[in-house]
Amino acid sequence: MPIHDQTYRRYGGAKEIAGRAWVAIARNGVLTIVKKRMFLGLLLLAWLPFVVGAVTVYLAANFPQFSGLLGLTAQRFRDFLETQNFFVFVITVWVGAGLIANDKRANALQIYLSKPLARFEYIAGKLSVLAVFLLLVTWVPATLLLLLQVLFTGSLQFLKQNFYLFPAVTVFAFLQVALASFTMLAISSISKSSRYVAILYAGTVFFSDAVYGLIYLVTGSTRMSWVSFPANLRQVGDVIFRLPARYQETPFAVSMLAIAVVIGISIWVLERQVRGVEVVS
Repeated sequence: MPIHDQTYRRYGGAKEIAGRAWVAIARNGVLTIVKKRMFLGLLLLAWLPFVVGAVTVYLAANFPQFSGLLGLTAQRFRDFLETQNFFVFVITVWVGAGLIANDKRANALQIYLSKPLARFEYIAGKLSVLAVFLLLVTWVPATLLLLLQVLFTGSLQFLKQNFYLFPAVTVFAFLQVALASFTMLAISSISKSSRYVAILYAGTVFFSDAVYGLIYLVTGSTRMSWVSFPANLRQVGDVIFRLPARYQETPFAVSMLAIAVVIGISIWVLERQVRGVEVVS
């Protein structure tokens, strides 16, 4: 039997650009999720508020008698994004609970990190999977409503009068997505059970809001609204859209700091939990 030469040979394939591995993780994660019909049904349901908003924009633009009642305002955009909070929560739990937990259960984390893949790329890829779907039900429809307003009226007058709306929609949507994504990913990294992660995330959100509700019931003051995840987002959203803050006794800076602290802690947890196994010889 002939023995073929197995000496060193140069690699003849294409050389991948360093730092692009997270794109493959994100792409595969997104494609895996969109293959689930129930999830696609959830996305369609999440776009119903946009359909209703599009109809109201059309009526306000083409029928003067509806302009005052149905016309777009900062308050309507704020209400639209607040309506999407329910879908943000459901999608966060559905998509995010198993992003890292399932890899830890299958011992796949060690396989990922044994390849030329930095922890940052792994986390960025997983984070992008969740962020894509969350932006798809928040920033994308809200931005489309702005564009529809321009198209239906055939004028840029609305944008000129409300030039801050697009930056406000963008900043708030990305802040909302960042808070949900980092928090869920951090919780997913501390367990091997996606069900436990989902329960823990839901408990964190609802418990923080319940604690503030109890404090408000006892004291009648909104000074402690910063202990609630949802309350901080509501407070920051009101200020971003130039609306009266609903928690007057809590400064905007305090609510913003609370959100930043939660994201910072989440990043610290991810840095501690997403590690390969060190082999000591």
